[in-house]
Amino acid sequence: MAESNMQLTSKTATNFWNDSCNLGELSEAIAQGAVGATSNPVIVYNVLKQEEGLYLEILDTLIEENKEDSEDEIAWKLIKEIGVKAAKLLEPVFRKNNGLKGRLSLQINPRLYRNKNKMVEHAKELSSIAPNMAIKAPAAGAGIAAMEEMTANGIVINATVCFSLPQAIATAEAVEAGLKRAERAGIDTAKMTPYITIMVGRVDDQLKRAVERDKIAIDPGYLEWGGIAVFKKAYGIFQKRGYRSTLLAAAYRNDMQWSELIGGKVILTIPYEWWKKFNTMEIEVRPRIDNPVNPKIVDELYKKFEDFRKIYDEGGMKLPEFIHYGATIHTLNQFLTQYGKLLEYVRARMLR
Repeated sequence: MAESNMQLTSKTATNFWNDSCNLGELSEAIAQGAVGATSNPVIVYNVLKQEEGLYLEILDTLIEENKEDSEDEIAWKLIKEIGVKAAKLLEPVFRKNNGLKGRLSLQINPRLYRNKNKMVEHAKELSSIAPNMAIKAPAAGAGIAAMEEMTANGIVINATVCFSLPQAIATAEAVEAGLKRAERAGIDTAKMTPYITIMVGRVDDQLKRAVERDKIAIDPGYLEWGGIAVFKKAYGIFQKRGYRSTLLAAAYRNDMQWSELIGGKVILTIPYEWWKKFNTMEIEVRPRIDNPVNPKIVDELYKKFEDFRKIYDEGGMKLPEFIHYGATIHTLNQFLTQYGKLLEYVRARMLR
């Protein structure tokens, strides 16, 4: 069905973001109805390679003009340059929607995940580069406490490295506490739009790793539903409790992670290749968010996977356990590795 994402945003309560700050992709996405974009160390490194013609001269200028800066300092100056350009593309959406849509999510340094105060300071720095920023921090380690503090300071957050119902709820509660603190301090929270991402595809990735690790026999098709089941359950709880955070679905692995979440007051942050694919698929754009996942599938996942019980039950994990969950470890390691590759790229230009 052609231009499904335009139908998504025009006919349902669901919005979509481009899951990259690549300027070419983002321009095309906005024309298709996208109302936001996101980035992380993986994305920024890929954007730098994809749009090298645009950013290489900027990088070389930053190196030349900041002769005493470390590679980390140069890298963050470059990340902010990329962020400013992407945020500028979204400004018309931001203005049109009175600040309630049109944000770019920019992620804090992944190396800071253990330090609340350093995360908050970095969030303040990044949020100041454009009026329509949302700042990503991990829903693990010291990240949730940091996001409460960010919110209390009027910063719009986007929780990332989140795979579970316990993480989503703990973050939502922290955001509510932060919003109340902000209001007591006289900050207008009416246009603050906090987001909590559940990385649905990475939920499924973790279950697939568990199959190999624990030699679990299960219909492989069931493994495509784990993230959807967690997201739908979280959405129902968020609606019932009236949390002011908006849920996002990210890390796409199959078309159901799009079609099954349509209709909710949620955001689908979709990679360029995936939303282009959805535009060509003969899938009707209609609400399905309230359709439960087949109980047989949920029961099988629940019975056979401790990894699923941990993320599907509200009490499946406690706050200190979030950082040790398999998907958290895998994702943080990937973010840190890609950040390291970005620094290597900058270093190569510095030493050429």
